[in-house]
Amino acid sequence: MASAAEQLAANLNFSSFSKATDLKKRIWFTLGALIIYRLGTYIPIPGIDAEAFARAFERQSGGILDMLGMFTGGAVERFAIFALGIMPYISASIIIQLMTSVVPTLEQLKKEGEQGRKVINQYTRYGTVILATLQAYGISAGLSASEGIVNDPGWFFMLTSVITLVGGTMFLMWLGEQITARGIGNGISLIIFSGIVASLPVALSQLFEAARTQAITTLLLLGVLIIALGLITIVVFVERAQRKLLIQYPKRQVGNKMFQGDSSHLPLKLNTAGVIPPIFASSLLLLPATLANFSAGQDVSGWLGFVTAQLGRGQPAYLLLYASLVAFFAFFYTAIVFSPKDTADNLKKHGGFIPGIRPGERTANYIDYVLTRITVAGALYLVFIVLIPEMFMSNMGISVFLGGTSLLIMVSVTMDTVSQVQGHLFAQQYEGLVKKSKLRGGRRKR
Repeated sequence: MASAAEQLAANLNFSSFSKATDLKKRIWFTLGALIIYRLGTYIPIPGIDAEAFARAFERQSGGILDMLGMFTGGAVERFAIFALGIMPYISASIIIQLMTSVVPTLEQLKKEGEQGRKVINQYTRYGTVILATLQAYGISAGLSASEGIVNDPGWFFMLTSVITLVGGTMFLMWLGEQITARGIGNGISLIIFSGIVASLPVALSQLFEAARTQAITTLLLLGVLIIALGLITIVVFVERAQRKLLIQYPKRQVGNKMFQGDSSHLPLKLNTAGVIPPIFASSLLLLPATLANFSAGQDVSGWLGFVTAQLGRGQPAYLLLYASLVAFFAFFYTAIVFSPKDTADNLKKHGGFIPGIRPGERTANYIDYVLTRITVAGALYLVFIVLIPEMFMSNMGISVFLGGTSLLIMVSVTMDTVSQVQGHLFAQQYEGLVKKSKLRGGRRKR
């Protein structure tokens, strides 16, 4: 078995792509789906004066709308059919997952396995339609109230724009699910990733142009690039960091043979929640701020103006709320995706135990104890990654595409996708070795 594993690891390289037919189909499907998404971000909604909308958007840029543009791949600044992006789906997922911890019916559905997850996913889709409709109506009403942006304001424009925006979000939700099922990587994350990557060259060109025109100093330009490289290095290091718990298995007898006790490790990632906390936190910040920006029209005053000002990029309230939400979702999502009790029960069922810890409840408490403490480090890491660059770059007028959140998403999604590609190659190579061993065994018997 050891020699087979070593041979498998030695043969696992990029030349295996030529034989991985299923993997190539998945990659082509993913690329095709992302191309469709990018094309949709350039299809404008009818009835809008593109130039007037661009001027209005530019007046309100530099704050929360820049982050909305990052998550929608630039669709919001063109008011395209995908202007809402995938954010309503993410917001609905947050609400449903919070309710599963409070509502007994949803909590029971969560424990029912695959069938329960299907029902919860359906509720999430219904929630997405409701949230997308509310956001689309607020944006359409705000644009209709603004002079010169809508060619023919009225109920017909609002109806068509709401239907188009909601339909665009539902299509992206479906497209993300198809990528996850038939492609490579997590579909929702890849959709956000592709939007950021597509806008990154423009952000870099603007940065270098600012340095060329002396809008920023060369020293500041080098500082931004060094910070970005440093953040990428930290993300790669921490995303691979694990706390391994030793698992021991006792001796067991099968028939007349006695098998020696084996040992393995239970890996606990330092950042179990991954890239989800910054995305969740951003989506909640975007929900009220987007309505405040657009509904206020050109004259922002009253409480809407106060909300817009306080939630602007780099403002103390924005930074504090952003950090709090990131830390909260780091713990919340870790609790959703990893259950110490279920892990302890599975170990007990298979005869595994942690040396010095009694199986069952004691093991669950110990795993929870370790997981809570490494999640504290993971939450601090996420807050540092998304907040420190934000504090510097917001005061310097540097694009949000070069911030910590975008870099975290790009690096994490890339690492996750590459891991899935390696997993498919590993499985294909393993199947090939098994077939070869069976053929050799059959020849020996003959």
